[in-house]
Amino acid sequence: MSDGLSAFVAGRVPFLEYLEELPSTWPESCWSALLAESGGPQGVAVLGVDLVEGFCRQGALSSPRVGDIVAPAVRILSQAYQAGVRHFLFPCDQHPSDSREFGAYPPHCLAGTTEAELVGEIRDLPFAAGFQVVPKASVSSFVETDLQERLLALPELRTLVVLGDVTDLCLYQLALTARFLANARNLPWQVVVPASAVATYDLDVPTARSLGVMPHDGDLLQALFLYHLQLNGIRVVRDLVSPG
Repeated sequence: MSDGLSAFVAGRVPFLEYLEELPSTWPESCWSALLAESGGPQGVAVLGVDLVEGFCRQGALSSPRVGDIVAPAVRILSQAYQAGVRHFLFPCDQHPSDSREFGAYPPHCLAGTTEAELVGEIRDLPFAAGFQVVPKASVSSFVETDLQERLLALPELRTLVVLGDVTDLCLYQLALTARFLANARNLPWQVVVPASAVATYDLDVPTARSLGVMPHDGDLLQALFLYHLQLNGIRVVRDLVSPG
């Protein structure tokens, strides 16, 4: 390690220690309290981004780290439904074969393939008939989709629970844009992200170099982007649970 890099790393230690400690400050939230804050279940929408086979189980961009959030996501969705929530929206990658995004990422989640489908555990939920899938062709859930219109059509909306993947790309864009939309329109929305149900992938430097792609430190980027969401007024919680 060069002297310059050593000094740079040493100078970042207090902030890195802060990032390491930050999750211990996140509260565990329960559905009863969240519904009370939101004026009842009609005031809550759950948005699950890219909880699809192509990121969780199969294809060039699938990741075991992302696959691990399927179970907590299913639990949170089930708890929300049991609490009376009926607004469930799922922005999902559905790319054309000539997608411009494939210049940055390998082909993935082609429209009409199993990669672009919600993961089986979510498709099989007994209340899945009420899910709204919002096709998207970029990391943004709002660009060239009707997600904004769907949300604005819910005047009673007070809370958006945002979960899914990946934390530093599609999840980040979704939660942050929802927060910005609420700020710009002075909407009474709070955006809540349960850390237990969001994840990103990991790609170490040697492997990335062997593949000719950019590395991706999953643990560091998870910490940084959850910090940045909180910095921008998004409520990050450790988990969402039903009262025991």
